[in-house]
Amino acid sequence: MAGQRQREPGMLPDIIFSLAMLAISVIPLHFFLKQLDPTRADREAAAKKKKLIARRLGRPDIVTNQFEDVIAGDVVNPDSITTTFAQIGGLEETKRALQEIVILPLLRPELFKSGNLLRPVKGCMLYGPPGTGKTMLAKALAKECDACFINVRASTLQSKWFGDANKLVAAVFSLAWKLQPSIIFIDEVDSFLGSRKTNEHEASTSMKTEFMTMWDGFQTNEHARVMVLAATNRPWEVDDAILRRLPRSFEVALPDKVNRIEILKVFLRDENVESGFFGMNETSPVTKIAAATERYSGSDLEELCKAAAYGPVRDVLAAEQRARTES
Repeated sequence: MAGQRQREPGMLPDIIFSLAMLAISVIPLHFFLKQLDPTRADREAAAKKKKLIARRLGRPDIVTNQFEDVIAGDVVNPDSITTTFAQIGGLEETKRALQEIVILPLLRPELFKSGNLLRPVKGCMLYGPPGTGKTMLAKALAKECDACFINVRASTLQSKWFGDANKLVAAVFSLAWKLQPSIIFIDEVDSFLGSRKTNEHEASTSMKTEFMTMWDGFQTNEHARVMVLAATNRPWEVDDAILRRLPRSFEVALPDKVNRIEILKVFLRDENVESGFFGMNETSPVTKIAAATERYSGSDLEELCKAAAYGPVRDVLAAEQRARTES
């Protein structure tokens, strides 16, 4: 007994030594696991971008969680958007309608407080063939109303961890609320929120349900200056429940002759063209080009102009080649 009492005080240094060794081994392990995190770089970059956006909005002390930090990486600062309505040729009726439905409620919410009929819609959809300017219209909207542009990508919302996708969806709306006025833009909405099928994966169905649940919360909140803007080439493949939440839809169709002229004027206004190129008569070059490009989209017309602009470069190279050959 006396020997045991003499050995007991010696156990304390052993315990302290063991705890110290455990701490020394845990710290490198924690650092190593942190380095293995595949989303660490994205989270850090998103956190920096979030701080810049918050500082621009005059809210540097905005509090966000880790999921909102990831979504912040898809937030486009309106100051960095260069696209405006003036840079989009044609589509005058669509631009006017979007001015009334999207921009005015975000900039002048006091005009829409009286009665239920003037309550601003919380979602609208742009649909039409590829290359007709749907994404440009969405960016121009964010620029015109100085709203944060949250470009929702399906890859951002997907996670290998069960339940994280739903948290990221919730973070889209919670961050939009904190950064309002804001526009949540979903390009190719048919691939992300397409019609639900019986053989669809449970995680995909759960994510869609969470998205609609969060969206409904903003639908009923009259103080939320948040707009969901969707774009698609295949509106018939969008889930019916999503379409019900997009009460206003605008077709961005292939431009007619008049709109093709306006698009060409936008593309060529800063270029060196011959005198009378933009004449309004039927014999002017711009009118002839517009007449010969039926069923061309705005993107097709841009590529046509780029190809034509390369013509003088090709002539210079050919002349230099002839000069070298003759010499």
